[in-house]
Amino acid sequence: MSEPVELRNISMVVPNSKKGMDNPSFHTSNNDIDGKSTVVDVPYDNADGLRNRTSNGPAANTGTINDGGVLDSNNSYKPIMKADDDSDLSGCKQGINRVQRGVIDFFLTHQKVIIRAILIIILLLYLAYVCYAMTVRFGDEGSIRLLVCTIFGVFLLVLYLTWEYITSCMGKVAPDMSESRSATLRRTIRWVLYVLSVVTMVTLLIVLVALDSPNNLISLAGLAAFIILAWITSINPARVNWHPVFWGFSLQFYFAVIILRTRWGYEAFKWLGDRVTEFLAYSDEGAAFVFGENFRVHFFAFAILPVIVFFSAVISVLYYLGVMQSIVKVLGQFLSFCMDTTPAESINAAGNIFVGMTEAPLMIRPFIGRMTRSELHAVMTGGFATIAGSVLGAYIGFGVPANHLLSASVMSAPAALAISKLTYPETEEPQISADDYTKLEKGAERNLIEAASSGASSAIAVVASVAVNVMAFLSILKFINATLTWFGDRGDIEGLSFQLICSYVLYPVALFMGTELGLDCRRLGELVGIKTFTNEFIAYGSLQGLLENRKTFLNYTTFYDVNDPVNIAYDDLDVNLTQWNVVLKKGFLSTRSEVIATYALCGFSNFGSMGIMLGALSVMAPSRRTDLSSIVFRAMISGNVACFFTACIAGLFFEDFA
Repeated sequence: MSEPVELRNISMVVPNSKKGMDNPSFHTSNNDIDGKSTVVDVPYDNADGLRNRTSNGPAANTGTINDGGVLDSNNSYKPIMKADDDSDLSGCKQGINRVQRGVIDFFLTHQKVIIRAILIIILLLYLAYVCYAMTVRFGDEGSIRLLVCTIFGVFLLVLYLTWEYITSCMGKVAPDMSESRSATLRRTIRWVLYVLSVVTMVTLLIVLVALDSPNNLISLAGLAAFIILAWITSINPARVNWHPVFWGFSLQFYFAVIILRTRWGYEAFKWLGDRVTEFLAYSDEGAAFVFGENFRVHFFAFAILPVIVFFSAVISVLYYLGVMQSIVKVLGQFLSFCMDTTPAESINAAGNIFVGMTEAPLMIRPFIGRMTRSELHAVMTGGFATIAGSVLGAYIGFGVPANHLLSASVMSAPAALAISKLTYPETEEPQISADDYTKLEKGAERNLIEAASSGASSAIAVVASVAVNVMAFLSILKFINATLTWFGDRGDIEGLSFQLICSYVLYPVALFMGTELGLDCRRLGELVGIKTFTNEFIAYGSLQGLLENRKTFLNYTTFYDVNDPVNIAYDDLDVNLTQWNVVLKKGFLSTRSEVIATYALCGFSNFGSMGIMLGALSVMAPSRRTDLSSIVFRAMISGNVACFFTACIAGLFFEDFA
C-alpha cells in the first residue's frame, strides 16, 4: 500500500514580489506516485489555509481542495489540523492557549503605545536616580560626568522627538526662499558670511597668534603653500569651486581655536580623551582571560590588537541601535549645508570620523554606482585622510594623546572634502539629491547579541590585516635599510637608510606644517615617510619611541643640568644622557612638534591602503572599477595633503596648557 501524498502550502507567486513573478517552487504535477510519497504544492490564498484549487494531476480526483491535507492511496482527501486548532486539548490547556493568544494580540495591536510607555517609565526612573545621586554626592568628577551626559542625552532626545516638527516648519519657509529673488538673496547672504568669517579669522589670528605666539605663523604659510600646490596640480584649476575649500578651512579654523586655544575647550577634549582611554582599557579584561595575566609582555599582539576587536564590537552595537546612523546623518547634513557638497560624499566624510575607509562607504553603497568622478574622489580622499575608530584605540595604546587623536579625526573630515574639491573639482552633474539622506544602509543583525558578535567577528579581518601588514612592512623596511646601508658602505656613506633619506626629502613638508626648525623637522619628515610608504601603525610606533624618549629626558633634567655639555651629548638625531649612560635613539620631539606629528600621521593615506580602498569600492560598484583605479593614487596624495592641512591648523593654534 502506497504512502499518502502530502499537500504543501507554497505560493504561486514569489513572496513579497510586487510584479507577481511566478514561483518556481509551485507545481501540482505528480508523475511518480507509484509506491512513493509525493509532494503536491498548492498556493496560499489567505491566512486561513489553501485557496480553492481544482487539482487535475494524475494523483488526484477531480474536485475542489479547501484546506491543507493529504491524499491517501485511494486518492481520498484527509485534512491536516491547523496549527492554532486546539480542539484536541483539554479545557485548561485551551484556556492557557486563548490567554496567550489574547496577550499577544493585545501587544501587537497596541505595540507602539506599550513600548513608549515602557520607555517613559525607564526615563522617569533614570531621572529620579540622577536627582537622588546629585543629592547624595555632588562636586566630584563622577557627578559632573553623570550630569553632563544626562543633559546631553535629554537634548538629543528632545531633538529626536521634535525633529519632524522642525523640518516641517523649515519646509513651510522653503517655498518663500525659492522665488525669483531668492537666488540674489542667497548670494548676498553667502558673501556677507564670507566677509564676516574672514574678518573673524583675521582678528583671531592677530590676537591669539601674532601677538602671543608669532613663531606659529609659519604654519599659516604652510597652509597657503599646500593650497597653492593642490590648486596647481588640480585636474581642472579653472573649474574649482572655492566655496567648499573656504568653508572646509573655516570649520577647521574655528574648531582648532576652541580645542587648542581656549582653556575650557582644551580641558573638555582632554576629559573626553581620558574617558575614551578609560573605556578602551576594558579590552584588557578579555585579553587577560585569553592570553593570561602577563599578556602585556607581547604588547602589540596581545594588548593593542584586542582593542580593535573590542571597539569594533561596540561600534557594531551602536549601528544596530541606530545611534551611529543618526550621528553620521546629522554631521553629514551639517557638512553638506556648510560646504555645499552632495549628500553621499558628506555622509561618507562624517562616517569616516568613526569607522574605516572600507566601512563608511557601506552606508552609501546604493549611490556609489551613480556618483560622479569628483564624488568618488571625495569618498576615497575621506577614507585616506582619516582613521577608523577601532584603530584609534590602538594608537592611544601607543601613548599618543587621545584628545588630539579625537580632534584630528573630526577636523580631517572637512579638510578631506576641501582638498578633494580643490584637486578634483566637479565637472559633471550630480545625480544624488538631498532626499537620499533617508536611504542610509542598515545592518542585517536581528538583536544586540548578534550585532556584538558580528562586530567582533568582522574585526578578525582587521586584526589579521594589521598584524600581517606590520610584519611584512617592518621586514621589507629592514631589508631596504640593510641594502641602503650596504650601498652606503661602498661609497663611504655612514648610516644610509630609508629613514635618513625621508628625513631630508620631506624636511620642507615638516617645516611647512610649523615644526620647529632643526632636528625636529628631520624627525617628523622621517615619520611622514614611514607612514606614506609603509603604514600609519609603524609610524605611530616610531612616534611612541620619541614620546618615551621625551619622558626619559624630562626625568633626567630633574637631576642634571642639560645645558652643561658634560651631562648631555648629541650624535645626529640621537641624544646621549652621559650621566646615565643611556642613548635616546632618534632623540625626542618638542611638545608642539609632537602635536603636529599626531595630526599629520592621523590617516590611512599610504600605498598599501590604495589596494584596500580600490578592492572594497570595486566590489560595491563593479561598473566603476575603471574610474576608481584611475583616481585612487590622486586620492591617496590628497588624503596626505588633508592630514598635513590639519597639522598646519594644529601648529598654528598650539598652546601648551600642560
